Amino acid sequence: MTRKLALLIGLLLAGLVVGSCSPAPQPATPPPPKSTLVVFAADSLIKPFEDLAKAFMARYPNIDVQSEYHGSIQVIRHVTELHVPIDVAATADYALIPPLMYSATVPETGRPYATSYIRFATNALGLAYTDKSKYAGEINADNWTQILTRPDVKVGLADPRLDAAGYRTLMVFKLAEKVYPQPEDLFNTMFDRQFTEPLKVSQDGGVITVRVPEILETTSNAHIVLRGASMAVVALLQSGDVDYMFEYESVIQQDGLRLVHLPDSLNLGAASQSAGYGRVAVSLDFHRFASVQPVFKGEQIAYGITIPTNAPNPQAAALFVAFLLGPDGRQIMNADHHPMLDPVVADGYARLPPELQKLCEAGP
Repeated sequence: MTRKLALLIGLLLAGLVVGSCSPAPQPATPPPPKSTLVVFAADSLIKPFEDLAKAFMARYPNIDVQSEYHGSIQVIRHVTELHVPIDVAATADYALIPPLMYSATVPETGRPYATSYIRFATNALGLAYTDKSKYAGEINADNWTQILTRPDVKVGLADPRLDAAGYRTLMVFKLAEKVYPQPEDLFNTMFDRQFTEPLKVSQDGGVITVRVPEILETTSNAHIVLRGASMAVVALLQSGDVDYMFEYESVIQQDGLRLVHLPDSLNLGAASQSAGYGRVAVSLDFHRFASVQPVFKGEQIAYGITIPTNAPNPQAAALFVAFLLGPDGRQIMNADHHPMLDPVVADGYARLPPELQKLCEAGP
């Protein structure tokens, strides 16, 4: 081998060695770890929030949304009394959040369970029934008060101690006395002797208050059928065990039920009627709430959503609420017949995450 050829081979071998020592390609950035987002919501939000969760997880595949649905007061009790680690709580009545979450404190931190909420959606109450309901071919917007008070008609009621639809139903019956002449004294005709402890009605100035006792159980011959949450009553309506119930129009449309539209003066869905709605209130008179004495005054239906201060995953919670309030969330809610409020208004605006402040206005 000539000296020149040997030198050339040596250089080539040296190059291979140097090449083998070059830095290895860096691995791609690892995907963010999977996390869980726990959402508890009013049962009237089942359909839109299930659709919302699917779209949200498609947008954020690293976040797994786990949802549960209950009556609105039960939603809050899971946070404040049962101490379930919840990231987002949504109720059918925003007015539940201040007395039940602002005033209760997290044992580990001493902080309130909530310091802000957003009013994000509205609704209207309607009278739901099916083809199997007694007098289904007869009932209409003019005679429903007379048909519901017939002794052979079963009327479902969500428990007003647990579900906002329940105490709003009581408001509707009291307001209806000013709209329908028959039967006289509609509220007492409907609810007299239906419960082992009666509902009591009092008046102070221009406000009539219905007081719900601590123990609310129906009597053996009652035509009122009481269940803990409105969706449990819907199931009885669909099976024919109940003839009629008051339910949110969004749920009635989602479930394909028949509907008697109520006038705006009764359906709790019209902002223009707030003064009239305010003539009626419901008080929950039982020991669990003795320290806060919750009284819910009639007003336009407004849903509330909050991120508890002890939420395990507050960043994902803020993303979820922002998705709900954004164009995709609004489209999903509208497709499920559930109207959003415009504008969306926040209490405790300064305590909201910045990404949520951009999507709502500060409340009074």
